[in-house]
Amino acid sequence: MVESSTLEKMQPDSMLLHPIDTGAAPGQQEQLCIFGTGDLGRSLGQRLLQSGYRVVYGSRRPHSCGPLPQGAQVMSHAAAVQSAGLIFICVHREHYEFLETMAPLLKGKVLVDLSNNLKKGMYPEANATYLQRLVPGAAVVKGLNTLSAWALQNGLLAGKQVYLCGNSAEAKQAVAETATKLGLTVLDRGSLSAARELEDFPLQLFPEWRLPLRVAIGLTAFFFFYLLIRDVIYAYVEQRKDISFRIVVSLANKVFPIVSLIMLSLCYLPGVIAAFLQLYRGTKYRDFPDWLDRWMLCRKQMGLVALGFSFLHVIYTFIIPIRYAVRYKLISRVVDEMKNNKTTPFYFDNTEAWGTDVFYVLGVLGFFLYVLLGLTSLPSVGGSLSWREFSFIQSKLGHLTLSICTAHGYVYGWNKFLRSATYKWYTPPGYMLCLVVPSVVLVLKVLLLLPCVDHTLTRIRQGWERTQSKEEMGEIKATNL
Repeated sequence: MVESSTLEKMQPDSMLLHPIDTGAAPGQQEQLCIFGTGDLGRSLGQRLLQSGYRVVYGSRRPHSCGPLPQGAQVMSHAAAVQSAGLIFICVHREHYEFLETMAPLLKGKVLVDLSNNLKKGMYPEANATYLQRLVPGAAVVKGLNTLSAWALQNGLLAGKQVYLCGNSAEAKQAVAETATKLGLTVLDRGSLSAARELEDFPLQLFPEWRLPLRVAIGLTAFFFFYLLIRDVIYAYVEQRKDISFRIVVSLANKVFPIVSLIMLSLCYLPGVIAAFLQLYRGTKYRDFPDWLDRWMLCRKQMGLVALGFSFLHVIYTFIIPIRYAVRYKLISRVVDEMKNNKTTPFYFDNTEAWGTDVFYVLGVLGFFLYVLLGLTSLPSVGGSLSWREFSFIQSKLGHLTLSICTAHGYVYGWNKFLRSATYKWYTPPGYMLCLVVPSVVLVLKVLLLLPCVDHTLTRIRQGWERTQSKEEMGEIKATNL
């Protein structure tokens, strides 16, 4: 992949196109054509008008095609073709046949195919390849098909990546220049043979969320069955008590904070691993392993999944006092005391009071910072922050959030770690297991903050490289080759 500004000629005999500014006099706005007056066509036309272009629509029914963006013209397909050199095809593949009848008029034009299919493998060939076969005299470019009408209408295009492919370097250059004016980042995927790959991109369902969701589902399933055995099955086997009613609320409310804390720590673990890897290599110019790259790219999604589990934990905690089992237990104790005319002696434990208050305060502060991190992950919020502000919130406050939430877990079990009753069937409770990963992350982060280590790491990230032996240099050269 290369940037569109450095596109090279794909074919030595690629055709010379008619000027893209056909119909525009010197000093006049460039005119572009759009076939299709649906949601996508209207949204694209509106964005092009806002970017300084003149837009003309080609329609089968130019007098009854519905509302169009103010300032755009509409006419028949044949008339619209003659007014522009670059044409956006915003119609479904099923309606491409009319383009074959217009092949003589489309000769030398640039056709941008924005179509997508409902599922993979619907047709034996890509839509763009089919379009090129119908209109062999035109230069077909596949691209911009990952944009939605909603994103175009709301202007959420700044920095968004789009892909182009086509057999004509000049045609791709013309489309790339237009896309750049819309605020898009263009990546060239080569010849038109890559059109099938581009058309499959929009059909992927949450590709960046797959790994975080798989991890979350795996952790949830593991701890659910682990706690089910320790709490419910253990009570039934050893104490002959049926407490299966706790599965829905009590058991779930133990699983949610465990998964949330582990997922939050997994957001910062790859950064720590990457730092130690750079220290070991003595340079920042060597690529990370693929698995680490994929892990680091989905940290935002992992954090949002962790935030979702923390929300569930908060909601479940609020409904615990109104559960039937809790109310029944309190009422039974009061009735029993009234019948037997006795009072249960109660001694105020100052240590227990401190532990409870600290536990709740840490939970409230941790959740507040959790929400703050989630809000800054939103594009509308993160885009308004400078790089230093965003880095401070996501890194400094992120590790502070992890520290507070980990302390929240330690305070919860501070007086239970050494009790033999805590280890049912010789297994540790779930909250002990969930503290392992965040504790490791925090310890490694503290090591990186040591002055001697931090100074070296900072120099490496600024471009300094440790002197390497000839053997290492040879290995790097061989790898680069």
